Amino acid sequence: MTDRKTRLRRAVSRTALAPLAALPKRLARVARHDAKVIRQSARWLVTSREHHNYTYDLTPLNREHLAWFVSIVAEAPVADVRGWMAEIESDTVLRTHIEQTTARSARRGLADKQVRYARRVGWYALVRARKPRHVVETGVDKGLGTCVLAAALLRNVAEGHPGRVTSLDINPEAGYLAKAEPWASVVDLVIGDSIATLNAMDRPVDMFLHDSDHSAGHEQREFSAVEPHLSERALLLTDNVTITTVLLKHAEKTGRRFLAFREQPKEHWYPGDGIGAAWR
Repeated sequence: MTDRKTRLRRAVSRTALAPLAALPKRLARVARHDAKVIRQSARWLVTSREHHNYTYDLTPLNREHLAWFVSIVAEAPVADVRGWMAEIESDTVLRTHIEQTTARSARRGLADKQVRYARRVGWYALVRARKPRHVVETGVDKGLGTCVLAAALLRNVAEGHPGRVTSLDINPEAGYLAKAEPWASVVDLVIGDSIATLNAMDRPVDMFLHDSDHSAGHEQREFSAVEPHLSERALLLTDNVTITTVLLKHAEKTGRRFLAFREQPKEHWYPGDGIGAAWR
């Protein structure tokens, strides 16, 4: 009987009836996927306050992918990268600061109490690995990423590798998380147009992170503006890698290598962002 059923399935699979015969199984798989997304979406609507710049954790497997991504880009042992990623996650002083400052902020109604860094632990590990003297980020919002970058720079300073981050945003209210010590001691917060500020840079940039206006045109203008100010081994990063091809084309044009990482959020409806990296 089993052999007859097997032969029948094989015969059907070779006919025009194959898509129709497979439809129930296909529907079941789609239904399971959609039900999971709906559950996660419903839970998020009830438990989260965020309306943009969503925060979340990464899946354990995705964290491993991120560790290897950083290892390749920074040419650092993956065991060291895992250690740096654990370092920022276990920084209770920073975590407490973010929680308490968020709770006191006028924007607390649109921010979650839990601190979730996601891909930003990759930013942290890249700063710890490459020891940049000057990091520039565009797009600050609350300043969560700025705090992560500053925390890495402070660790580097303690190990004898000084560095600062210049954080650019057009919103005068941006960066409230990064205005407290000790993080503020290595942060230069500049309010104004990012292109004009990048054009006027008066010191070499060792690491540049685009995380502002995510239109392809603006992203390209930022990379073009910062290019003359980059140090010889500068690392270019974009938060926009899942949306545009700007950085990969810029990397090819300027003779750099390129690699992309895509997030897999843990128990969240949002599909995630990523990190694009270009380096020599």
